[in-house]
Amino acid sequence: MRDDELLTVPEVMARLKISRSTVYDLIRTGRLTSITIGRARRIPARTLTDYIHHFEEAA
Repeated sequence: MRDDELLTVPEVMARLKISRSTVYDLIRTGRLTSITIGRARRIPARTLTDYIHHFEEAA
C-alpha cells in the first residue's frame, strides 16, 4: 500500500474487517482522516497506516 494512495470506504472496511458504519464513526470522531471528491469519500492510506500503528504501539 503506497502512502499517497486514496482508499474507498469498502477498501478500508475490508482491510480492517469492520462495518461501513464503524468506518464512518472513525471518520466522524476524527480517528481517520478523509477527503471528499465530489460525492465520493476517500481515506488516505497514510491515515489508515497511522491508525493501525497507534494500536500496535499501545499493545
